Amino acid sequence: MNRPLIALAGATLLAAGFAAPAAAQQRVRAGVLTCDVSAGIGLIVTSQRGVACQFRPDRRGRPEYYVGRIARYGLDLGITGRGVLAWTVFTAQRRYQRYQLAGNYGGASAEATLAVGLGANALVGGSRNSVALQPFSVQAQTGANLALGVAELRLRPGR
Repeated sequence: MNRPLIALAGATLLAAGFAAPAAAQQRVRAGVLTCDVSAGIGLIVTSQRGVACQFRPDRRGRPEYYVGRIARYGLDLGITGRGVLAWTVFTAQRRYQRYQLAGNYGGASAEATLAVGLGANALVGGSRNSVALQPFSVQAQTGANLALGVAELRLRPGR
């Protein structure tokens, strides 16, 4: 068996482990998180890109700003331009606490780009693993890239 196939199988199992806590809790929709993603280069087994994000709550409240990075582990080959990711945010509590999205997230990731491409990342994490990020719209970016594996997103309060 070749190494990329083993890495992909491991990434899939790891992603399933991240999803288990999310399925065990009932979620309440809190709003939408949109992130501008910097350009990047895939280095076969890992890639890392900076993000600047805005969370818009469904209920009244001011937008929140976050900065951080998104990393992928698994198959990742190519070069991509800047992109945008958007997620619907679900929390375990009915009452959202400001900056509750700060923290680390993990989950499955898939992306394919040739000139213009699409991708999706479903992630779980945040404060006490109480936040689930479901792809709201697919990732839009330019370049040439193929990525499949596990994504990690780290967010901290910005601005």
